[in-house]
Amino acid sequence: MSTDKKTLLVTGGSRGIGAAICRQANQAGYRVAVNYVSNQNAADKLVAELKAVGGDAFAVKGDVGNEADVLAMFEAVDRAFGRLDAFVNNAGIVDVKARVDEMSVARLERMMRINVVGSFLCAREAVKRMSTRHGGRGGAIVNLSSAAARLGSPGEYVDYAASKGAIDTMTIGLAREVVLEGIRVNAVSPGVTETEIHASGGQPDRVARMQDALPMKRAGTADEVASAVLYLMSDAASYVTGAILNVSGGR
Repeated sequence: MSTDKKTLLVTGGSRGIGAAICRQANQAGYRVAVNYVSNQNAADKLVAELKAVGGDAFAVKGDVGNEADVLAMFEAVDRAFGRLDAFVNNAGIVDVKARVDEMSVARLERMMRINVVGSFLCAREAVKRMSTRHGGRGGAIVNLSSAAARLGSPGEYVDYAASKGAIDTMTIGLAREVVLEGIRVNAVSPGVTETEIHASGGQPDRVARMQDALPMKRAGTADEVASAVLYLMSDAASYVTGAILNVSGGR
Protein backbone atom coordinates (compact mmCIF):
# COMPACT_ATOMS: atom_id res chain seq x y z
CA MET A 1 0.00 0.00 0.00
CA SER A 2 1.07 3.58 -0.61
CA THR A 3 2.91 5.02 2.39
CA ASP A 4 1.49 8.49 1.69
CA LYS A 5 -1.95 7.40 2.87
CA LYS A 6 -3.08 8.80 6.21
CA THR A 7 -2.84 6.49 9.18
CA LEU A 8 -5.27 5.91 12.04
CA LEU A 9 -5.21 4.12 15.38
CA VAL A 10 -8.54 3.21 17.00
CA THR A 11 -8.56 1.89 20.56
CA GLY A 12 -11.23 -0.70 21.22
CA GLY A 13 -11.46 -1.02 17.47
CA SER A 14 -12.47 -4.64 17.06
CA ARG A 15 -16.20 -4.36 17.81
CA GLY A 16 -19.14 -1.97 17.98
CA ILE A 17 -18.51 1.71 17.30
CA GLY A 18 -14.76 1.12 17.06
CA ALA A 19 -15.16 -1.46 14.30
CA ALA A 20 -17.56 0.84 12.42
CA ILE A 21 -14.95 3.62 12.60
CA CYS A 22 -12.27 1.25 11.27
CA ARG A 23 -14.48 0.19 8.35
CA GLN A 24 -15.40 3.74 7.37
CA ALA A 25 -11.80 4.92 7.70
CA ASN A 26 -10.66 2.04 5.53
CA GLN A 27 -13.20 3.08 2.88
CA ALA A 28 -11.87 6.64 3.14
CA GLY A 29 -8.34 5.45 2.37
CA TYR A 30 -6.74 5.38 5.82
CA ARG A 31 -4.29 2.71 6.89
CA VAL A 32 -5.82 1.40 10.10
CA ALA A 33 -4.42 -0.01 13.34
CA VAL A 34 -7.12 -1.93 15.21
CA ASN A 35 -6.52 -2.09 18.95
CA TYR A 36 -8.14 -4.78 21.07
CA VAL A 37 -7.68 -5.90 24.67
CA SER A 38 -8.78 -9.57 24.70
CA ASN A 39 -10.86 -10.60 21.69
CA GLN A 40 -8.12 -11.34 19.18
CA ASN A 41 -10.51 -13.33 17.01
CA ALA A 42 -12.76 -10.29 16.48
CA ALA A 43 -9.77 -8.05 15.73
CA ASP A 44 -8.21 -10.53 13.28
CA LYS A 45 -11.56 -11.04 11.56
CA LEU A 46 -11.98 -7.27 11.11
CA VAL A 47 -8.43 -6.86 9.79
CA ALA A 48 -9.02 -9.65 7.27
CA GLU A 49 -12.25 -7.92 6.20
CA LEU A 50 -10.44 -4.62 5.66
CA LYS A 51 -7.62 -6.25 3.71
CA ALA A 52 -10.09 -8.18 1.55
CA VAL A 53 -11.32 -4.89 0.08
CA GLY A 54 -7.81 -3.55 -0.52
CA GLY A 55 -7.12 -1.96 2.84
CA ASP A 56 -3.92 -1.80 4.84
CA ALA A 57 -4.62 -2.78 8.44
CA PHE A 58 -3.25 -4.68 11.39
CA ALA A 59 -4.38 -5.65 14.88
CA VAL A 60 -2.52 -4.59 18.01
CA LYS A 61 -3.27 -5.89 21.50
CA GLY A 62 -3.17 -3.54 24.46
CA ASP A 63 -5.02 -2.51 27.60
CA VAL A 64 -5.37 1.27 27.56
CA GLY A 65 -5.43 1.25 31.36
CA ASN A 66 -1.88 -0.13 31.42
CA GLU A 67 0.87 2.35 30.55
CA ALA A 68 3.29 -0.30 29.31
CA ASP A 69 0.61 -1.61 26.94
CA VAL A 70 -0.15 1.89 25.67
CA LEU A 71 3.54 2.54 24.95
CA ALA A 72 3.89 -0.81 23.17
CA MET A 73 0.74 -0.16 21.12
CA PHE A 74 1.93 3.19 19.82
CA GLU A 75 5.40 1.79 19.12
CA ALA A 76 3.77 -0.97 17.05
CA VAL A 77 2.03 1.73 14.99
CA ASP A 78 5.37 3.53 14.59
CA ARG A 79 6.93 0.36 13.21
CA ALA A 80 4.04 -0.51 10.91
CA PHE A 81 3.12 2.92 9.56
CA GLY A 82 6.00 5.26 10.44
CA ARG A 83 3.55 8.05 11.22
CA LEU A 84 0.23 8.80 12.91
CA ASP A 85 -2.29 11.17 11.36
CA ALA A 86 -5.43 10.43 13.33
CA PHE A 87 -6.25 8.81 16.64
CA VAL A 88 -9.61 7.77 18.11
CA ASN A 89 -9.92 7.32 21.88
CA ASN A 90 -12.73 4.78 21.69
CA ALA A 91 -11.86 2.08 24.26
CA GLY A 92 -13.94 2.21 27.40
CA ILE A 93 -16.01 0.18 29.81
CA VAL A 94 -19.35 0.31 31.56
CA ASP A 95 -20.21 -1.67 34.67
CA VAL A 96 -23.38 -3.28 35.94
CA LYS A 97 -26.31 -1.11 36.95
CA ALA A 98 -25.78 0.25 40.47
CA ARG A 99 -26.41 3.24 42.70
CA VAL A 100 -23.45 5.26 43.92
CA ASP A 101 -24.01 4.00 47.46
CA GLU A 102 -23.50 0.46 46.15
CA MET A 103 -20.22 1.07 44.28
CA SER A 104 -16.96 -0.45 45.51
CA VAL A 105 -13.65 1.34 45.36
CA ALA A 106 -12.41 -1.41 43.01
CA ARG A 107 -15.20 -0.64 40.56
CA LEU A 108 -14.56 3.11 40.72
CA GLU A 109 -10.80 2.75 40.29
CA ARG A 110 -11.23 0.38 37.33
CA MET A 111 -13.73 2.74 35.66
CA MET A 112 -11.48 5.78 35.99
CA ARG A 113 -8.29 3.89 35.15
CA ILE A 114 -9.62 2.67 31.82
CA ASN A 115 -12.01 5.42 30.76
CA VAL A 116 -10.10 8.46 32.04
CA VAL A 117 -6.46 7.65 32.75
CA GLY A 118 -6.30 5.37 29.71
CA SER A 119 -7.67 8.11 27.47
CA PHE A 120 -5.13 10.59 28.83
CA LEU A 121 -2.24 8.16 28.30
CA CYS A 122 -3.28 7.49 24.72
CA ALA A 123 -3.84 11.18 23.98
CA ARG A 124 -0.39 11.90 25.40
CA GLU A 125 1.26 9.44 23.04
CA ALA A 126 -0.76 10.66 20.07
CA VAL A 127 0.27 14.26 20.75
CA LYS A 128 3.92 13.23 20.97
CA ARG A 129 3.67 11.87 17.44
CA MET A 130 1.45 14.51 15.84
CA SER A 131 2.50 17.81 17.40
CA THR A 132 4.74 20.12 15.40
CA ARG A 133 6.39 20.86 18.75
CA HIS A 134 7.65 17.27 18.71
CA GLY A 135 8.52 17.23 15.01
CA GLY A 136 5.16 15.89 13.84
CA ARG A 137 3.01 17.07 10.97
CA GLY A 138 -0.23 17.64 12.88
CA GLY A 139 -3.29 15.46 13.04
CA ALA A 140 -6.70 14.87 14.54
CA ILE A 141 -7.76 13.28 17.82
CA VAL A 142 -11.37 12.26 18.39
CA ASN A 143 -12.53 11.17 21.84
CA LEU A 144 -15.64 9.08 22.47
CA SER A 145 -17.76 10.70 25.14
CA SER A 146 -21.40 9.91 25.95
CA ALA A 147 -24.72 11.65 26.44
CA ALA A 148 -24.41 10.19 29.94
CA ALA A 149 -21.97 13.01 30.73
CA ARG A 150 -24.90 15.45 30.42
CA LEU A 151 -27.61 13.20 31.81
CA GLY A 152 -25.74 11.75 34.78
CA SER A 153 -27.17 8.20 34.44
CA PRO A 154 -28.84 8.19 37.87
CA GLY A 155 -29.66 4.75 39.16
CA GLU A 156 -27.58 3.10 36.45
CA TYR A 157 -23.92 4.15 36.40
CA VAL A 158 -23.09 7.63 37.61
CA ASP A 159 -19.43 6.55 37.64
CA TYR A 160 -19.48 5.92 33.90
CA ALA A 161 -21.23 9.26 33.32
CA ALA A 162 -18.60 11.01 35.44
CA SER A 163 -15.79 9.35 33.47
CA LYS A 164 -17.31 10.70 30.25
CA GLY A 165 -17.67 14.13 31.82
CA ALA A 166 -13.92 13.99 32.32
CA ILE A 167 -13.51 13.16 28.62
CA ASP A 168 -15.49 16.28 27.68
CA THR A 169 -13.25 18.43 29.86
CA MET A 170 -10.10 16.80 28.49
CA THR A 171 -11.31 17.40 24.95
CA ILE A 172 -11.78 21.12 25.49
CA GLY A 173 -8.55 21.61 27.44
CA LEU A 174 -6.34 19.52 25.17
CA ALA A 175 -7.79 21.15 22.05
CA ARG A 176 -6.74 24.58 23.30
CA GLU A 177 -3.38 23.28 24.48
CA VAL A 178 -2.30 21.91 21.07
CA VAL A 179 -4.29 24.08 18.66
CA LEU A 180 -1.15 25.89 17.44
CA GLU A 181 0.75 22.60 17.06
CA GLY A 182 -1.33 21.33 14.14
CA ILE A 183 -3.64 19.09 16.16
CA ARG A 184 -7.40 19.31 16.31
CA VAL A 185 -9.10 17.58 19.26
CA ASN A 186 -12.83 16.91 19.31
CA ALA A 187 -15.31 14.48 20.82
CA VAL A 188 -18.39 12.62 19.70
CA SER A 189 -21.10 12.12 22.32
CA PRO A 190 -23.39 9.21 21.38
CA GLY A 191 -26.75 8.58 22.96
CA VAL A 192 -28.29 5.12 23.27
CA THR A 193 -26.57 3.12 20.54
CA GLU A 194 -27.02 -0.47 19.41
CA THR A 195 -23.73 -2.08 20.49
CA GLU A 196 -22.51 -4.87 22.74
CA ILE A 197 -21.70 -2.46 25.59
CA HIS A 198 -25.20 -2.82 27.07
CA ALA A 199 -24.79 -6.58 27.43
CA SER A 200 -21.38 -6.10 29.02
CA GLY A 201 -23.08 -3.89 31.59
CA GLY A 202 -25.61 -6.60 32.37
CA GLN A 203 -28.46 -4.96 30.42
CA PRO A 204 -28.72 -6.71 27.03
CA ASP A 205 -32.32 -5.48 26.70
CA ARG A 206 -31.52 -1.84 27.47
CA VAL A 207 -32.03 -0.57 23.90
CA ALA A 208 -35.40 -2.29 23.50
CA ARG A 209 -36.49 -1.13 26.94
CA MET A 210 -35.56 2.52 26.34
CA GLN A 211 -36.39 3.14 22.70
CA ASP A 212 -39.98 4.34 23.23
CA ALA A 213 -38.66 7.04 25.59
CA LEU A 214 -36.13 8.30 23.03
CA PRO A 215 -37.01 11.37 20.92
CA MET A 216 -36.60 9.43 17.66
CA LYS A 217 -38.14 6.28 19.15
CA ARG A 218 -35.05 4.33 18.17
CA ALA A 219 -31.43 3.89 19.16
CA GLY A 220 -28.56 5.09 17.06
CA THR A 221 -26.31 2.77 15.10
CA ALA A 222 -22.56 2.32 15.28
CA ASP A 223 -22.29 3.56 11.70
CA GLU A 224 -24.10 6.79 12.54
CA VAL A 225 -21.61 7.48 15.32
CA ALA A 226 -18.68 6.48 13.13
CA SER A 227 -19.75 8.92 10.41
CA ALA A 228 -19.50 11.77 12.92
CA VAL A 229 -16.03 10.60 13.95
CA LEU A 230 -14.88 10.45 10.32
CA TYR A 231 -16.18 13.98 9.76
CA LEU A 232 -14.18 15.31 12.73
CA MET A 233 -11.06 13.54 11.44
CA SER A 234 -11.48 14.96 7.96
CA ASP A 235 -10.36 18.17 6.29
CA ALA A 236 -14.04 19.17 6.15
CA ALA A 237 -13.69 19.86 9.89
CA SER A 238 -10.52 21.93 9.50
CA TYR A 239 -11.91 24.79 11.62
CA VAL A 240 -13.45 22.52 14.25
CA THR A 241 -11.57 21.90 17.49
CA GLY A 242 -12.67 21.62 21.10
CA ALA A 243 -16.13 20.60 19.92
CA ILE A 244 -18.37 17.94 21.48
CA LEU A 245 -20.69 16.68 18.76
CA ASN A 246 -23.89 15.13 20.09
CA VAL A 247 -25.01 12.08 18.10
CA SER A 248 -27.86 11.29 20.44
CA GLY A 249 -31.03 11.55 18.39
CA GLY A 250 -32.14 14.66 20.27
CA ARG A 251 -31.77 13.10 23.71
